[in-house]
Amino acid sequence: MKRVMDWLLSLAGIIVLMPIMIVIAVAIKCSSKGPVFFKQKRVGIHKSYFNILKFRTMRIDTPKDCPTHLLSNPDLYITKVGAFLRKTSLDELPQLFNILKGDMSIVGPRPALWNQDDLIAERDRYGANDIRPGLTGWAQVNGRDELAIEEKAKLDGEYVRRMSVWFDFKCILRTVTSVLKQDGVKEGRK
Repeated sequence: MKRVMDWLLSLAGIIVLMPIMIVIAVAIKCSSKGPVFFKQKRVGIHKSYFNILKFRTMRIDTPKDCPTHLLSNPDLYITKVGAFLRKTSLDELPQLFNILKGDMSIVGPRPALWNQDDLIAERDRYGANDIRPGLTGWAQVNGRDELAIEEKAKLDGEYVRRMSVWFDFKCILRTVTSVLKQDGVKEGRK
């Protein structure tokens, strides 16, 4: 049931949001050198790997495979268009294609970078690596970038235990509120 809902909602989202995605693509291309999209190796269901798709928000000389919050001064690398996309979470829209393909779900733990061994190991304790990662999740709506790894993994585990259509709906509603308030966004807030 969850996979069918993910497929239907991601397809509908792609169709409805395509004009906005085209405008974003043009803005990225006109404002900085490099590709429109950013691909990065992430951890999927059962610790398999996939390439997550996002709109590029950083310069092309940004260090690879380093979480933004670990850069010494992330705002040096974030483009002007990128700062807006991050504040509004519009950089995440291309993940609708990851959901359509089956790499991700709409709701689930956010996919870890392939080299975030500490987060991956902590999620193992809660079974959070055994479900599809999500565009949004329980940890996202309870702190996002501000959470310590242990707390994030614990919230991901809580999602695994409570997973249901109603709990997904609650996460989606809280995501909308968090995005509108820009809760938990650290980098690119200029």
